Amino acid sequence: MSHPHRIGALLGGVALAALLMPAVGLAQTATTTATNTAPAPQAAGAVDELQEIIVTGTARSDGMKKLDASFAISTIKAEDIVAQQPNGTADLLKLTPGLWVESTSGTAGPNIDVRGFPGGGDAPFITMQIDGSPIYPAPTLSFMDNSTLIRLDDTVERVEVLRGGPATVFSNAQPGATVNFIQRKGTDTPEGSIRLTVGDEGLYRVDTYYGGPITKDLNFMVGGFYRYNEGIRSTQFPADDGGQVVANITKKFENGEFTFYGRRTDDKNAFYTAIPLVSSNGGKNISAFPGTDPGTFSLYSNDVRNVTIETGPGQSKNVDIGDGRGIQLTTLGNTLDLDLKGWQLSNKMNFVTGRAFTQSEFTGSNPETLGQFISDTVTSANANAAVVAAAGGIATGGSAKIVGSGAALTNMNQQVIAVGMWSVDKRIQSFTDDARLSHELFPGNTLTVGAYFAQYSSKDQWYLGNNYLLTMQNHPQAVDVVLNNGAKASRGGLTSGSFYALDASYDGTAVAGFISDEWKITPDLRLDAGFRMEHQSINGTISNDSTGDLDNNPLTLYDNAASYTNGTYYGVSSHRTEPSWTVGANYYLTDDLSVYARVNSGHEFPQFDALRGGDYQMVNIRQQEVGLKTSSHYYSAYVTGFHNTFSGLLYQAEVVNPDGSGSLINEIYGSEAWGAEFELAVRPVTNLTVSFRGTYLDAKYQDNPTFNGDQVLRQPKFQFSIAPSYEIPLDWASLRLFGTYTHVGDRYGDPNNQQPLPAYDTLDLGVSAEFDRYTVQLTGTNLTDELGITEGNARVVGSGTSSSGVFLGRPLFGRSIHLSAAAKF
Repeated sequence: MSHPHRIGALLGGVALAALLMPAVGLAQTATTTATNTAPAPQAAGAVDELQEIIVTGTARSDGMKKLDASFAISTIKAEDIVAQQPNGTADLLKLTPGLWVESTSGTAGPNIDVRGFPGGGDAPFITMQIDGSPIYPAPTLSFMDNSTLIRLDDTVERVEVLRGGPATVFSNAQPGATVNFIQRKGTDTPEGSIRLTVGDEGLYRVDTYYGGPITKDLNFMVGGFYRYNEGIRSTQFPADDGGQVVANITKKFENGEFTFYGRRTDDKNAFYTAIPLVSSNGGKNISAFPGTDPGTFSLYSNDVRNVTIETGPGQSKNVDIGDGRGIQLTTLGNTLDLDLKGWQLSNKMNFVTGRAFTQSEFTGSNPETLGQFISDTVTSANANAAVVAAAGGIATGGSAKIVGSGAALTNMNQQVIAVGMWSVDKRIQSFTDDARLSHELFPGNTLTVGAYFAQYSSKDQWYLGNNYLLTMQNHPQAVDVVLNNGAKASRGGLTSGSFYALDASYDGTAVAGFISDEWKITPDLRLDAGFRMEHQSINGTISNDSTGDLDNNPLTLYDNAASYTNGTYYGVSSHRTEPSWTVGANYYLTDDLSVYARVNSGHEFPQFDALRGGDYQMVNIRQQEVGLKTSSHYYSAYVTGFHNTFSGLLYQAEVVNPDGSGSLINEIYGSEAWGAEFELAVRPVTNLTVSFRGTYLDAKYQDNPTFNGDQVLRQPKFQFSIAPSYEIPLDWASLRLFGTYTHVGDRYGDPNNQQPLPAYDTLDLGVSAEFDRYTVQLTGTNLTDELGITEGNARVVGSGTSSSGVFLGRPLFGRSIHLSAAAKF
């Protein structure tokens, strides 16, 4: 379809959505303009929705009504968070259209994509904020996306999720999605709650907060959580274990307020990667690998929890895989808002320091028989003259045993799998400050000028690879193999060393100035425009690698070709200055129906990992969007059509070969995406609400002959959910029945579209009872135990499917039941 036709279809679709709102005629009298019409009677919830104030993406700290906003933004309230029972921060974002969220990794380490933005892993176009400040200025570094750096608990009052819009000008200039976690503050009236949650997978969790006055005009809030879990998929050890403490103090002045907050998080979480599955019918159908349950299967076990990896000649490191993917972070920040006789001053500061670590399993190769593994090892060893010479002859076979018990394995048809034990440690620190000054130039026109400063660093130590041979079973055991000429294929299960070792240190600085003007030309028409100029400087020191025999013994095959840092380093640096801008308009057709349009131009500076890979290109992003927002007694609708183009984007992946070796691949490409996102709700009868949210997307690669015309990986063309909720008022309590049916369309797991990921559907149900100051809630997720996969094999090039149909994919978690009880005080 040509661009003019696509634009016409986009505008027509948004207009049609407005015309299809049947309640417009029911809820109000037909009118010509919003200025001469009294609003129709509204339900309390609808009135609240119309008057809801949002602060994310706005120039002024006092924010604006959601219906006034000329951009797409969703709000998630505290009660919505509790109702969903998300297994992690990213899981919560499934409540937002326009985002594709893969949370099958567990609590941390998800993949999140935005509106067809070509990602490929992690969350490269997602910024997480606390009270308007970025947690870390760079949205994603390898093994560390923004969502991993924050944990949800009951100290969060609400979450605002902005897609596209004016964010290219403010804060860290995120062109994708900005997720702002707005914390509770203490009020003049003391209040608090405690909530206990248990889950059938072995979850035990407590959330609490309490706030109130200290003195007149000085309030406080304190809270947090602690959670213990053996893993969403059982690991045999405490997999999800930790918690956080959150506190803030707010001082109110006659002309504003100041809030200082602090967070300390110490949490570790099991990180789940792809497991063996079986594909048939050209990838359209998937089924369980024989002897496994994809909803609960885990390659973690006590037998392979503590491993020793070789880091260099005569050097080794003990790794506790039970540490998983986690953080040990301290966060401090403040917000200041003052009215200085017609000038509004706003300042938001944030400081973060600590660790983000990954000590986890990573799969890469399909399972095989023990006999095939030994045969392949014999062939490889006999092809190495040094091994044959040291052994005094070639090998003709081998034997295997269980490492822990020493029991011999004689069944050559026993299935085994090579699993990497990867160790990544990142020591991070960041400081950001966002200062703004706003002034009304004349009635209806407000000018805002501001400055943004960020300084951030990361010190990385990586050891990727370290394959261990495991029995292909739930909670596997390590296997040792010795060839009959004396060559040792493994040590304690370790069959190969690191394929990539890294010792690196990076420092980044960003300085930006921006200006924004908002002009309410008429009571119905509001325009805004913004411009930003930013300079970024990055300097890094990166280790050089060598590959060799770590113990100088050819007969120990497992460390004959390992990567290690050799003590020499090279430097990288980037210094760039780039502009970005945005223009938007919002127009009221009636008191409760507005339409908007926006264009923006943004970018992504090359970050630490891009420079390490030799990529110094800017990623340029152009976006256009049109939409409507409306709400009444009977319905609400937020619909946005969007178009975006990308150029200069880096696709980077860690590829693992069947023999345990690996490499890093880098590809430069672009993309184009068209789509629409929608949040709809109908209230046909008292106490019944049916919500409908979803995204249609047509996103294709371009500017790379390898990928041109292929569908952007992982993101479905169509996804939606239907969520009914029904309130039953009783004399002694209020019951609420709720549920969510979700459909996810077909996708591909690789940019070449050779790994099909078939569509799937899930069903979640819940019931809550609220009486007096107490609430009890029972929820069930994936109640049909649907086998759906969100990711294929991210560490191979091509389909990754064997001749027998076996492949690696990351499936949904199986059926889960949670029970929570809360008391307010």
